[in-house]
Amino acid sequence: MNVWEARWLRAFHLLYYACLALGLILSAGEREGPAPVSLVALALLAGWHWLFVVREPRLLGRLHPMALHLAVLCALYVALVLADRSYDVVIFGLMPQAYLMLPTPWSYAGAVAVIGCTFAARGYLDDPGVGWQLAGSCGLVVAIGMFVTYVSRQSAQNKTVGVLEERARLAREIHDTIAQGLSGVITQLEAAEQAMPEQGRPDLPAVRRRLALAKELARDNLREARRSVDALRPGPLEDARLDAALAEVAGRWSRTSGVSATVTVEGTPRPLPGEAGTVLLRAAQEGLSNAAKHARAGRVAITLTYMDDEVTLDVFDDGIGFDPGARGSGYGLAAMRERARGVGGTLTVESAPGEGTALCLRIPSN
Repeated sequence: MNVWEARWLRAFHLLYYACLALGLILSAGEREGPAPVSLVALALLAGWHWLFVVREPRLLGRLHPMALHLAVLCALYVALVLADRSYDVVIFGLMPQAYLMLPTPWSYAGAVAVIGCTFAARGYLDDPGVGWQLAGSCGLVVAIGMFVTYVSRQSAQNKTVGVLEERARLAREIHDTIAQGLSGVITQLEAAEQAMPEQGRPDLPAVRRRLALAKELARDNLREARRSVDALRPGPLEDARLDAALAEVAGRWSRTSGVSATVTVEGTPRPLPGEAGTVLLRAAQEGLSNAAKHARAGRVAITLTYMDDEVTLDVFDDGIGFDPGARGSGYGLAAMRERARGVGGTLTVESAPGEGTALCLRIPSN
């Protein structure tokens, strides 16, 4: 049971006892005052509900023994109203208890039973025309219960969807930051290993350079992991504009990969709404990562274009290309498309074997 469910449960219990207190106040306002029988029934109603409902939240929603407890409460309510009609108001606190105590669809039967007890306590069942009133009251109570059940289920489904979306977001974050960073560290360590032949003198300057790059990547990756845990925006965007962040990412990638990467900005840079900047930056990182791991590119060009109603990011490499329609094209492109859809954008991939790859991400800017 989460915090909100506990609060709602507490509210319905308070409503129940508030109705008991209101009935006692109304009864005390009568000339004769509360009848002893009604006081006994009132005390039993309050005590039974406290002992077997309030103190046993783990049993709520179970047919046994909650059906028995509801039946006892209904019987005590009938005795209370028969002794003093001032306690009619207790029905407003007793009615929700059927939906709290019993599982669906038994909760509807419990609510109808409560309505039947109300009519019996008031003596309405002797009226020949009471059938339509009873049917209407029962239908209204069941309809309200069905609506509440529907809203509860929708809330639970929305919560589940939210959890799945958050898992997908974390998966994208891990892929775009930690996985790519570790891949770069491995690449630098492998290059350092190649500079240390089994025989002969190793190329110490090259080894030191590769190890320094590996340490830089590891530090950046650690910072990104901490930011992902804290649900912060990507590091380069915290203190820089998107164009500067792209230049930083491209420069670091060029140093580690040895491949030239250029960043061109067209139009007037401006702040972007929501997570648009994050999506564009992640797309550029994914394009650079693919160019290093798969494309065997010699040059990468990134173009950021600010237009009146949208911002576009183009990432082009002159690598070996691939077939975008082939199955198993990788998690990265799927994650990029999910990110783009999340901010109302679209991703286009143009490539063919031997002809390089061009990624185009379009995001509305207003």
